[in-house]
Formats: sequence, C-alpha cells, structure tokens
Amino acid sequence: MKSFFKLLLLFTTLSVASQTTHFTSKIYETYYVYKETSLDKRRIKHQDIQPLINTLKNKPGFSVNKVGQSIEGRDLTLISIGSGKTNVFLWSQMHGNEPTATQAIFDIFNLLTSSDFLKEKETILNSVTLHFLPMLNPDGAEKYMRRNILGIDINRDALRLQSPEGLTLKRIRDSLNADFGFNLHDQNIYYNAELTNKPATISYLAPAYNYEKDINQVRGDAMKLIVFMNNIIQKYAPGQVGRYNDAFEPRAFGDNIQKWGTSTILIESGGYKNDVEKQEIRKLNYVSILSAIYAIANGQYKNIAIDDYEKIPRNDSKLFDLKIENATYNLLGKPYKIDIGVKRYEVDNADHSDFFNVGRIVDQGDLSTYYGYNTFNAEGYTIVEGKVHYEVFKTVDALSDPKVYELLKSGYTYIKIETLPENNIEATKPIHLVKTDYELLEFKIKPGVNPTFLLQKNGVNEYAVINGFLIDLKTEKNALKNALVYR
Repeated sequence: MKSFFKLLLLFTTLSVASQTTHFTSKIYETYYVYKETSLDKRRIKHQDIQPLINTLKNKPGFSVNKVGQSIEGRDLTLISIGSGKTNVFLWSQMHGNEPTATQAIFDIFNLLTSSDFLKEKETILNSVTLHFLPMLNPDGAEKYMRRNILGIDINRDALRLQSPEGLTLKRIRDSLNADFGFNLHDQNIYYNAELTNKPATISYLAPAYNYEKDINQVRGDAMKLIVFMNNIIQKYAPGQVGRYNDAFEPRAFGDNIQKWGTSTILIESGGYKNDVEKQEIRKLNYVSILSAIYAIANGQYKNIAIDDYEKIPRNDSKLFDLKIENATYNLLGKPYKIDIGVKRYEVDNADHSDFFNVGRIVDQGDLSTYYGYNTFNAEGYTIVEGKVHYEVFKTVDALSDPKVYELLKSGYTYIKIETLPENNIEATKPIHLVKTDYELLEFKIKPGVNPTFLLQKNGVNEYAVINGFLIDLKTEKNALKNALVYR
C-alpha cells in the first residue's frame, strides 16, 4: 500500500510539473497578446497607470481600492482578485526609477482579464488571492528618482515608518497577513552573474530576517520559489540570473516582511543587451511571476530542494557599456597597452520623460577580469586624439550624414556650429557640436573624462568613439543615442 501511495504522489508531482511547464511556455510564446502597449517606456508616471486601474474597476472579480496617498497626494491603490485562502501580495516601484515590474503587473492584469488560460486561472484564483500595489512611490516616479519627495528611501523606512508610502505598505501587509510577498525592483545594469560576462538580467533574493541569516520555513519557502523561477529564466536568458546579497538590513522592508511571517521574494531587474527600455526584462518578469503564482497555487514549489538556492551565482558588478581591450596609447613618446571601461550615464530631460547619455571612462589599465555589453579587441589599434574641424557650419541641418562620416574618417570629432541647438545638450549626429571659438583641452585618457577619440590602424581611422559609443567608420554603423553639445 505504501508503494502505491508513493507512486501516486510521484505521478501527481510529475503531472503538476508538466502542467506548469506547459503554462510557462505558452505565456512566454503569447506574451505580446497581453503586453500593455501604452506602457512602452521606462519613465512611466502615476497618470499613465490611472486609466488602466480605472478599467479594472469594471472587470469581474477585481476589487480596486484606494489604500493611501503619497506625500504629494497621489493615490496608492490595492488591486485584488481571487478567492483562495493563500494571500499573495505584490508591490512595485517603491523606488520611483525602478518601473520594470510595474509594467509587467499590467501585462499580468491583461492576461487575467482575457478569456484565455481558463483552466490555469481557475487553479490560481481558487487557490490564492492576489493583491497588487503597483507604483508605491508615485512622487519619485514623477521625477524618475529613487527616493520619495521627502528624500527618504522607502525601502529603509520599515522601522521608523516616517513616509506615508511605507506606512501604507506595512498596514496592507499586516491586514492581509500575506503568505507570500513579491518585492519588485530594478538594479543597475552593470551587475553580472559572478565569474561570467553575462549580465544579471534578473536577480533574486530571499531576504534574511536576522544577522545570522537563519532559514526557517518562511524564508525556506521563498528560497524554493526562487529556485523554481531561476529554472524558468534559464530557459530564456541562460546564465543571466544572479543572487542578490543577503546581508541583513534591519531597516529594509524585505528583511522585515520576511521577519513578520511573509515568505518574501525580492526580484531585481538588471540589464539585457540591446534592451535599453528593459522590455525583454519586463517579459521575463511577467513569465516568472505568473509561473511562481501558479506554482504557489498548485503547490509545486513545496518539493523543490532549498540547497539549489545557493547554486545560483552571486551578483557581481564588473560590466561596462563598452570595453575596449588591448589598445595602444602613446604617452610622452612611449606606447602603452591599456584596456578602457566606459559607462554611459542617463541624464533626464526637464520633464523626466526621456534621457540622453553622457559617457565617462570609469576605469582603465588591466581590465581582463571585467566585461562589456560591447567588447572591442583593439589589438593593433592606436588611440588618437580627435580634432575640431576648422570650418564653421551655419546649422546642424547643414550637415549630411555622409559629410559627418567623411569628417570622422579625417580625424575630426568636433564641428563648429554658428547656431547651436538652443537649450540642448545632446546632438543627434554622431559627432560633437561646439561653439565657434571652442578650444579643446589637453587630450588625456583617464577616468572621469568623456570617451571621445579615434582608433587608428596603419594610419587609417577605422573606428571612432563618440561619447562612449563605438562607431565603425568602415561600415558607418553605430548604436549612438546622442553625441554632446559643448558651449
């Protein structure tokens, strides 16, 4: 009889796993049916999500309630659906400039309100009740900044509870006595999976609830779910998962919510090559969160080995936007071989609806243990200073693209413009714009300077680096967002 029950348990476990795998594959394949297309940029604001929230008020099964206000008076809304006894609480964007999961939440709503996946949704909604609190920090989102308008990092306000946003989060967690919590964030794009050149596209953490980093059932269940989600992401972004640092932070909400009895999963959305607006990462959030919810509903996570959690590579921070290696740099008459690490920082426009890039050299020398989203082996190339072209052009429009590339090939990286674009710091052409009396500073490759120079081989300028973007002068191809205007 015992053998029969073991076989039955094995059959049931395999059947549930098969159903989950099918569900995961199908929601990945059909993602663009449910993607909320009105949220296609990272710099979303409170006003962008309000119409979407309002439509949910009229959808069957949804409960939509104002549960608080930000300091500047923007509503905080809790959206609930389901009738199961297991409460799952998901909150996003407690840091205003971390919107990836907020977008994914509205994709999830689109699936939940569709007529598709009826069997899987029945399993979920009969077993669990889902509670979403999207955009916890709307004032920060308005200015695309991490902190709230008081200047507080809400994720460090779990003890003092000085922010109304933090108070709301604590009150909702307590009122639900949530069984599972998803703490949804973005991390910077320069994290990599330890000892690899792959970005930590998604990083997970089951936060510690004490300095000893003990593992009880609450934290253990979070670890199991993370192992489950890691296995999913490995199918679509192999090697691109990291494990966030689990040092106990007594002021942090994730650590405290774990301590208060909610199995808490931190999800950090990092970087993905050629995904500036993090739309591919948004899709991975959607798939992994929905799959995790399904695993909670059908109980599949319970049979996962906790030990596999420690096998997930740690987050490291050894990525550059551009890494140039083995370049020759002449200094005081002597040639040196150096690597150069470049990051392109984002600077917001006035209304925080878009950004331009400002490149900086952040490191140089032997960078053999570092990686780049784009790595160029400059063996045989010499770094050469770019020049200011002597001719003055009346306007930017007077410059054709072929003319710009002709100038770059001739060694000019700056051009004089009689009438510079008013109030603009960024230039759309792949060359810097300067005022008519502009004079270059002494050319030096060093940390902190803007990476603008030429890469020359056998006396021919084959590549240009403009504002940290690599431009192939042979094919005239580049991924430049902007050059700069110098006045």
